Amino acid sequence: MSNATLLVELLTEELPPKALPRLGETFAMKIREGLGARDLLLANEGMRWFASPRRLAVTIPAVATRAPAREVTEKLMPVAVALDADGRPTPALLKKMQAKGIPESAVASFERRVDGKAEALFYTSAVDGATLAGVLETVVQEAIKALPIPKVMRWGDGDATFVRPVHLLTMLHGGEVVPGRVLDLDSGRLTRGHRFMSRGEIEIASADAYEPTLMAEGKVIAHFGDRRADIETQLIEAATRENASLGEYADLLDEVTALVEHPTVYVGEFEAEFLAVPQECLILTMRANQKYFPLFDTNGKLLSRFLIVSNMRVADPANIITGNQRVVRPRLSDARFFFEQDRKQTLESRLPRLAKVVYHNRIGNQLERIERLEALAGKIAHRLGADVAAARRAARLAKADLVTEMVGEFPELQGVIGRYYALNDGEGEVVADAVAEHYRPRFAGDALPRGNVACAVSLADKLDAMVGFFGIGMVPTGDKDPFGLRRAALGVLRILIESPLPLDLGELIGDCAAGFKPGILADGFDTQLLDFMLERLRNLLRDEGRPQAAVDAVLAQRPSRVDLVPLKLAAVLDFQKMPEAEALTAANKRIVNILRKAEGALPDADVTLLQEVAEKELFNQIVVAEPLVRSHFENGNYTESLTVLAGLRNSVDRFFDEVMVMAEEPLIRRNRLALLAQLAGLMKRVADISRLS
Repeated sequence: MSNATLLVELLTEELPPKALPRLGETFAMKIREGLGARDLLLANEGMRWFASPRRLAVTIPAVATRAPAREVTEKLMPVAVALDADGRPTPALLKKMQAKGIPESAVASFERRVDGKAEALFYTSAVDGATLAGVLETVVQEAIKALPIPKVMRWGDGDATFVRPVHLLTMLHGGEVVPGRVLDLDSGRLTRGHRFMSRGEIEIASADAYEPTLMAEGKVIAHFGDRRADIETQLIEAATRENASLGEYADLLDEVTALVEHPTVYVGEFEAEFLAVPQECLILTMRANQKYFPLFDTNGKLLSRFLIVSNMRVADPANIITGNQRVVRPRLSDARFFFEQDRKQTLESRLPRLAKVVYHNRIGNQLERIERLEALAGKIAHRLGADVAAARRAARLAKADLVTEMVGEFPELQGVIGRYYALNDGEGEVVADAVAEHYRPRFAGDALPRGNVACAVSLADKLDAMVGFFGIGMVPTGDKDPFGLRRAALGVLRILIESPLPLDLGELIGDCAAGFKPGILADGFDTQLLDFMLERLRNLLRDEGRPQAAVDAVLAQRPSRVDLVPLKLAAVLDFQKMPEAEALTAANKRIVNILRKAEGALPDADVTLLQEVAEKELFNQIVVAEPLVRSHFENGNYTESLTVLAGLRNSVDRFFDEVMVMAEEPLIRRNRLALLAQLAGLMKRVADISRLS
């Protein structure tokens, strides 16, 4: 059979659920790439990859039994070595031809070609294409080696290693078994289905019959995407029957899809008395520990019902439902116990225990950090005109829930549960909300803290981390960022830009550094940190689709008021649409290059030293434009500021056409450089427009 569908399947023990989709897709892609590299693929579409708890598989249509023959050209040796003075083969060439099995009669077909500095002989021959039977074993082995597996294991008496023990290998081309041995297993056509619902070992008649056979006889939905879609449909239908909604469930859906092969959704419930516990606690324990889907009413309030995704479909699911309800009850009881016990102590009373919690051995403990956060949050709130006392109080209590029973059991609830405890202690809602939201944004796309008090505490928390770790040299490198400083930097930038907040980033770093004990922070760390944050800002703007040249032009000024960056970007984009933009951009670039030749600082141009009409005209234009540009800039009217500069185009063009900047007379030359420096200073108010060239 020259053209048929190929099936490759590894039947394993239960695979890691969170890694399963990536394992399945990578396994399939690498097999397809391996076949393509050997010219065995006759089509690029139609591949389906499969991943269930106990299998990785792929079907690829239009795979050839044998690849077409191809021409291969190889370099033999330099002509000077291969041929004698009369053009006859030398012993060296004949020996190489014999070693490669090239007949002497082929000499006439050799091609002479310049290779580097010398001429060489090249030989072109037809090579038989690879056979599927000859290479599939290698292709599968290469795919296995390429899988993102951090740790492998060995099983039985063999030497094979994989993420989990492998029991069967299926390799079918059409209806024929492709012979091969992988992971100490010989290929065949047998597989197994569901652990309990399958009829036993299943024989796959052909590659195209894989999916329907596995479903009909093995009760397995092998395709990850199909299984996920089936579960989601069942969940939505069940929630609808219960007059409820599912909330956020995408991540849990992926994980549950990796845990079942024949999903069926059932409805469970728990005692309504547990709803007295904050719903975040109950939601977390159901989702994280039990993989259940909580149900919510139309207002987003948790109901005392949940959905179970079972790996079994039975006529009477009573035992399954009862068993799951029995399992979840102790978990909910633990959450209630932790909540009730924690409320017996105020957050304020827990603060001394933070002295025993090390933040970093070179920076200090959490209590010392709280003192820094309290002072910094107060300063930021003062700059914002916000409630300083509320900001200081929220910062003081922000980390107290780290030593509660609830956070000890569920670290994901830090901040969230702190809000409930703060309200229980009689703190105001502004303080309690700031305690909950000071971790925001936790990830890309996460909500920002609401209100200036919460923003002040959040900024203080993130800045303290960045200043502390940069100050002791613990800077992110490559992919390593153990303290989440990139995430913290993006959080600060998003808060400043999206809120927006009129805060100077350099001043914030300075205020934060002032809270550390003398001698902890290294000299010059602040410049390094500001560079780091501006680079994160560059990446953030690039990810938003902002034009790179405009971003570079604005960030070249090292702006510390990052809340103004979007306005400056908009002004630069408007400027680029002006007819004068291209000429002024080129002129500005020329000015930058000329000023590099200037020695020392340049004063303002002296009007008495101006000689040419063109330079006098430019001087007068600058005198008129400077106060307008400055006024527009200081009022945040950046587009108007650049529009004024656009009006200088004709004078700038005439200056460069008629004036020799690098005049022989030193005073005249330096005065003209000073004039250009004044012009450059005006042009760089909003952005370095020379970067737009």
